[in-house]
Amino acid sequence: MMAAIAAAEKGNEVCLFEKNEKPGKKIYITGKGRCNVTNAADRETFFQNVCTNEKFLYSAFSGFDNQAVMALFEKAGCPLKTERGERVFPVSDHASDVIAALQRQMKKGGVDIRLNQRVQEILTNQDRFAGVRLADQETAEGDACIVCTGGMSYPATGSTGDGYRFAEATGHRVVECRPSLVPLCAKEEWCRELMGLSLKNVTVTLKANGKEKYSGFGEMLFTHFGVSGPLVLSASSYYNKEEKKTELFIDLKPALTLEQLDKRLLRDFEENKNKQFKNALAGLFPGKLIPVMVRLSGISPEKKVHELTRQERRAFAELIKGLPLTITGTRGFSEAIVTKGGVSVKDINPSTMESKRIKGLYFAGEVLDLDGLTGGFNLQIAWSTGHLAGSRACAGC
Repeated sequence: MMAAIAAAEKGNEVCLFEKNEKPGKKIYITGKGRCNVTNAADRETFFQNVCTNEKFLYSAFSGFDNQAVMALFEKAGCPLKTERGERVFPVSDHASDVIAALQRQMKKGGVDIRLNQRVQEILTNQDRFAGVRLADQETAEGDACIVCTGGMSYPATGSTGDGYRFAEATGHRVVECRPSLVPLCAKEEWCRELMGLSLKNVTVTLKANGKEKYSGFGEMLFTHFGVSGPLVLSASSYYNKEEKKTELFIDLKPALTLEQLDKRLLRDFEENKNKQFKNALAGLFPGKLIPVMVRLSGISPEKKVHELTRQERRAFAELIKGLPLTITGTRGFSEAIVTKGGVSVKDINPSTMESKRIKGLYFAGEVLDLDGLTGGFNLQIAWSTGHLAGSRACAGC
């Protein structure tokens, strides 16, 4: 939609082929139905939140950055607000208002929207775009084509990997696609016991073969298969199934150093010195977590608190500061917010989004090997690359 708007603004005759019964189907479910339009972070912070090929994005972002996106939506009748973490949402908290604003802009530009029209094939002639063949075998000719088919996450919205098929059929390299911003599966059975338990103000650190890949502070959730929640989704962006040993460490008390925590335990245990160990932890953890922490500590649940050795207390403090989980994989594309991988950026001109292999063929958005963390960064990648592609398509026609 953004590519269509930008192309129409340049005076082009634009036709948008949409396989669904309505445009913007995926936008309806972004930000839990509120649509996290973009992130208002400064340029440097923005690029720190792009996980893959951030340098490729420099031109697209410079030409149409987060401020430009916000200005476009405001002007199109969708007032915005900025919340915690610089996340930008429509004031109404309705994703439908974002789609309505884009539809107004497309209508203004005279974009011809063809709904329920699935593109089957991209037609080329001597390394130049020639047209598209639709599922009903009808063909449509054109001077340029922009592929904005998304990734493979949320396939129910129509993102079924069509763009990768188009890319490969026209000679482009496609980097292996994997689910990202997705819950993680853990080996430990005790996660199932904690299913539904949400932890706030914790730090999560992802390590692969002992090397730190990601660390973040915030909120997470235990599930029947492992862990989820904002922190875990961000950590998943750095997960690589090829790396042999991947572990996730949860610091349950990040505000305290190990020494401070040891003193806190001493104090708590002093107040409960005649209680059994299993009954002396109510001030430290949510009730559901206590039996698991007791079991993992290796300390007898019935042991009186005043009988604990200094070594036992110290080891327990270390467990609190680094509760370990063995990560065995991720959930599938149906639970992933974005797709990692896609059309190789080596085959795309970053200044125009045009293919280096087929003249007049452009790629934009999640179909490319670009992804970021949660917080509006992935939608901004879509807006920036889409706008650039639309602005440059047909520039040399």
